[in-house]
Amino acid sequence: MNLLTIEDLNLENKTVFLRVDINTPIDPQTGKLIEIERIKEVATTVRDLCFAKVVVASHQGRVGRYDYIPLDQHANALSNVLGKEVKFIDDVFGPKAREEIANLKKGEVLLLDNLRFVAEENMEYEPEQASKTVFVQRLYKLFDACVLDAFPTAHRAHPSIVGFSYLLPTCGGRLVVKELKALNRITTAAKGPYTTVLGGSKVTDRIEAIEALISNNRADKVLLSGLIANVFFKAANKINYKLGINNEDEIVECARSLLAKYPQVFELPQDVAVERGGERKEISIDELDKNDAILDIGSRTIDAYSRIIRSSGTIFMSGPAGVFEKKGFENGTEGLLRAMASSFGTTIVSGGHLTTALQRFGIKEWIDHVSTSGGALVLYLAGKRLPLIEALERSAMRVKK
Repeated sequence: MNLLTIEDLNLENKTVFLRVDINTPIDPQTGKLIEIERIKEVATTVRDLCFAKVVVASHQGRVGRYDYIPLDQHANALSNVLGKEVKFIDDVFGPKAREEIANLKKGEVLLLDNLRFVAEENMEYEPEQASKTVFVQRLYKLFDACVLDAFPTAHRAHPSIVGFSYLLPTCGGRLVVKELKALNRITTAAKGPYTTVLGGSKVTDRIEAIEALISNNRADKVLLSGLIANVFFKAANKINYKLGINNEDEIVECARSLLAKYPQVFELPQDVAVERGGERKEISIDELDKNDAILDIGSRTIDAYSRIIRSSGTIFMSGPAGVFEKKGFENGTEGLLRAMASSFGTTIVSGGHLTTALQRFGIKEWIDHVSTSGGALVLYLAGKRLPLIEALERSAMRVKK
């Protein structure tokens, strides 16, 4: 992989656009940050740019969701981690933001507000088109270079990822380089059989990657839980009500096609856990009422999945098995992670929620590679090209010429 690092660019006293991913789990009741693992990770790159003027940019949440909030809390958290002030501006590319960027001094750090407050940042583009967006055009002349350190967002061709890098000398930040080195080492040594454990609520990315994982011999078995399991339950005609996800009919049809094409690969939960009378109750999928919310996998499923995990040569898990933050419904996520921790196979865990879970259960050090990246890591392991990596390679070629 041909890319530049911070040492390859002369950034002394230069103004740098640093694209990170500090998209953080938010408490839906209080609106406060639940944990700051990603903020801690990006602090390394910010520290190593202490000789520059650093403008940090990230998105948070999705439009219309409870976690779609400003980044003032993130600025405070980053300040605490760094032990120095991080300025915050409640603007992204307007006059206030441009003035703050232009007035930055060497060693100062400025965090822009939530990039997804900009309409263009909620869409994907070809690099040249991204470079022509109003967002990029208003800002890029204020910068001397771009540093991409948002590996969790590497699969998104947003203007902040591919637009600035099209116009400015661009290198990888510490987290991106660390991830790529670790993944290259692990995937080179990995052995079969390969088991992929998929959960969580991000269905579109998972569906997109599953067939690529299977066809690239990275998934001899796919163990399903979370919302993705509900999609496959519906595809198998075991659920007949609406799931309430975007493009539901299309996604369910895709799952039905995958089940027909690879019938021996997929494992669906044998039982699930719901809340009835304020208590955890484990039932079979046939006993499920349309008013029941599936909050976890059941004990029989945990045992069955754990046996498969322990007999695998390489295990990759992305997304929790249930709502592990809710007391009484952490069993599935904890059980599968502990099975991985006790496995003799190569283990990879991805996503911010699972990183938090590993820390909560005290078993993070037992996993070979832990990444806060979710969908990007799934697609990388599936052999898909990632826009952020392509942007880095493109810039390296341009700079070297």
